[in-house]
Amino acid sequence: MLTKGTKSLQLRMNTFLPKLGKSQVTVDKSAYSRARQKLKHTAFIELNQKAVVATMYEDEDYQTWQGHRVLAIDGSKLQLPDTVATVKTFGTWTYRAQHKGGITGTCTMALASVLYDVLNRVAVDARLERCDAYEVDIAKEHLSQTTANDLVIYDRGYCSFRMMALNTQAGTNFLIRCRSRRSFRVAEEMLAGSGPDDVTIAVKPSKNTKVTVRNEGLPTELTVRFVRVTLDNGEYEVLATSLLDQERYPVTCFKELYYLRWGIETFYGTLKTRLHLENFSGLSPEAIRQDFFATIFLTGVESILTLDAEAKLTKQTAGLPKKVNKAVSFNAIKEQAFELFYA
Repeated sequence: MLTKGTKSLQLRMNTFLPKLGKSQVTVDKSAYSRARQKLKHTAFIELNQKAVVATMYEDEDYQTWQGHRVLAIDGSKLQLPDTVATVKTFGTWTYRAQHKGGITGTCTMALASVLYDVLNRVAVDARLERCDAYEVDIAKEHLSQTTANDLVIYDRGYCSFRMMALNTQAGTNFLIRCRSRRSFRVAEEMLAGSGPDDVTIAVKPSKNTKVTVRNEGLPTELTVRFVRVTLDNGEYEVLATSLLDQERYPVTCFKELYYLRWGIETFYGTLKTRLHLENFSGLSPEAIRQDFFATIFLTGVESILTLDAEAKLTKQTAGLPKKVNKAVSFNAIKEQAFELFYA
C-alpha cells in the first residue's frame, strides 16, 4: 500500500514478491484483496500518530510562528470507484458545468479533511467522510488534536460564529477569512472599504445558530478582531482572529500569516498528483480507507526523513533558494518501503 503509483496492482506485486525471497512465486491480485481484508485501516492512523506526529514534536525542535504551531484545516473531495458499497458508504455528488448547456451528472465521492501543520508539513489528524458531510462538523473533531498555543487557519467556507466558538472552547487561536456576503456586518463594511483596517468588537450568534451554540455548550459572546489587508491586485481581504494583541500582532503581519494556509492546498495537490491517491488499489470502502490513510502516513514519513536535508538546503545562501525534490524523495521512500519498515 505504501508503494503508491499508477502501475497496476499486479505489476506492483510482481515487483514486491522478490524482496520476500519469492521470485518464483506468483500471487494474483484477488489473493491480495482477500488478504488485505484482515487489516484495519486504523493501523495507518496509529502509525501516523506514533511514528510521525509523536516524532515531529517529541523534542520541541519544530518550526513555529511567534511561538504558535500553525495549523490549517480544509477539506477536499476525492473521486472514488463507482460501486454499490462505495455509494452506500460515501454517497454521490452532483456536478454541473458552469456554462449553459454544460455536462451535468453524478459521481461517487468522499470528503477528505485534514488538520495540517503548514510549517512542518505533517498531517496531525485526517478524516475520510461522506461527501455530503458538513466541513465544520469535521473541523470540530480535528480540534481535539490541538493544543492551547496552536493557531488554526481557515478559508472563508468555515467563517461562522460557531467555528470561532468551537476554537475558543478548545482553547485554540483562530484566523478565518471572512466571506463577502452573509458574513459579519463589520466584515462586509470593511470589505466595502469603510472604516479602519483594525476593529475589535464583541460578536454574538445569529438567530439561526443561537440554538445550536447553546446546545453545544459554546460561549454565546466572543471578542473578535477583524483585520483588513490589501492584496497585490488591490482587492481587500478581511480576516477574523482571536489574536487580539495589536502590538504583538500588527496588521502588517496578517497578509503573510494567512498566506501560510496555502500549504494545505499544496498538500492536497501532493496527495492527488504526486501520490496518485485517487488511483485506488481496491474497490471496497475499507480498501479505500486503507489507501487514504496509508498515503497520509507516507507524506509524514517523507517529511520526517527529509527534515535534515531541508534544514541544510535552507541555510544555503548562494544562488536561488533550494529545497528537496519531492519527485525524488517520494520515489525513494516508495522504492525502499519494504527495507524501511520490514526490519
